Amino acid sequence: MRGYLVFLKKEIFEYTKTYKLLIMLVVFAIFGITNPLIAKLLPEILGSLATDGVIITLPEPTAYDAWEQFFKNATQMGLIVTVIIFSGVLSSELSKGTLINLLTKGLSRTAVILSKYTCMVLVWTASIALCFGLTYGYTVYLFPKDETSNLLFSVFCLWLFGLFLLAVLIFSATLTKSNYGCLLITLVAVLACMIMDIVPAMHRYNPISLATDNMGLIMNSIEVSSLYSAILISCLLSLIFVSLSVTIFRRKQL
Repeated sequence: MRGYLVFLKKEIFEYTKTYKLLIMLVVFAIFGITNPLIAKLLPEILGSLATDGVIITLPEPTAYDAWEQFFKNATQMGLIVTVIIFSGVLSSELSKGTLINLLTKGLSRTAVILSKYTCMVLVWTASIALCFGLTYGYTVYLFPKDETSNLLFSVFCLWLFGLFLLAVLIFSATLTKSNYGCLLITLVAVLACMIMDIVPAMHRYNPISLATDNMGLIMNSIEVSSLYSAILISCLLSLIFVSLSVTIFRRKQL
């Protein structure tokens, strides 16, 4: 336990020193600020681009448009940036030899994996929380009369999918020695989820539904209970991937 906490502090310091934490927070802060602004200004921008004889008619923007921008940016660019930032979670230290030195001094390999996953979860949580807070504040200011349903639950589902993706990422990092290999394996896992989602019966059990049904939850077109199975399976798969990461890393020759 002591080794876990010490290495966790070291990981947090490393993310601060290498500006990875700053990059994550800045990217998600930009998303948080621009989400409601884009929803508010897009009709005016498109209207100004209209030429003579062409009339562009758009509905009045609402809070739903702002949250649509939030989930679109978070599930696309946000998760892509997150995966890229964390792709070198093991390979960078192994290539430099710093991790090997710590392991020879008695640091537990289990503590390494758990602390690295915990640090990634903390950074992801802080980033998505910042993005949500800024989007919520600006949305309430720009669209004070609009109300949304199941907002916190919808954001929770997106956050949980991020944890699942990070579990896949740490598992991928134990299987390969390069950043590119880690990214490739993670991409394959996401594509597998997308392919399974083609089958309608699989959707309610698919982790990716946590990142695709968010607007349906907010607009009450999707029942909250329909995602309970996906939440349970995502938690179990995350636990399995992290456990496998620990097992593989403990047996891996460095």
